Order: sequence, then structure tokens, then C-alpha cells
Amino acid sequence: MIRKTQIRLFGVDAPEMNHPYGKKAKWALVKLCKGQEVKAEVTDVDAHGRTVAKCFLPDGRDLSAEMVKLGLAIDWPKFSDGAYRSLEVPDVRKKLWLADARQKGRMHIWDKYDAKQKERQENA
Repeated sequence: MIRKTQIRLFGVDAPEMNHPYGKKAKWALVKLCKGQEVKAEVTDVDAHGRTVAKCFLPDGRDLSAEMVKLGLAIDWPKFSDGAYRSLEVPDVRKKLWLADARQKGRMHIWDKYDAKQKERQENA
């Protein structure tokens, strides 16, 4: 969030909080930004009403690029035109398989994952 506005980073897909690596991605982003003034260049509003922006640290680093380089986000060519693909770490699409499935329209994989998670919580 920037000034109470939820921001979606431009051109990348990161895991949801309840998915593998979700919390790790969140805390990596917090660490990158903590104590710094982040510049947001709004590019769009997504289907969920979130503001989409290219976000930059004071030293000029692009937060989308930084998250991809850390292996905690993948390029989303539908929105980025492949701008971040060359920055992806090896095998990141296997690691972030749920994000990759979303990009490929395979939401049934999400449904199976969510059902398993719910079942585990009920049996715990």
C-alpha cells in the first residue's frame, strides 16, 4: 500500500499470501521498501479495482524487476510484453507453479490447491 492505496506491481505475478512463497514474497517486498519513499507511476486499474503501477525505489530500481530477480515473482507477458522475462531465475515457474497456472488460465489447479488447504485446516 502506498498512502492507503493498494498497489499491484506492474507486469508481474507473485504468489498469493495463502500460496507457497506468498509470505516470503510479501516480506521481501517490505524489506526492499522499508523506510524508503517509493515512487508509483499508475498505469491502470485492474479487474479487482486495484491500482496497477510501476513502482521505483529512490535509487531508481524497479520493484517489479527486483521481485523477479529474487525469484519471488514471474513476468506476466500479457501485461508487460515480456519486459521482465529475461530477469527470471532458473526454474522459477516450477517454484511459483500456482502463479504460472493462473497465467495459463488453469484455475482448476487453484481450486484443487485451495480444497486441499481447507481439508488440512479442518483435519488439524
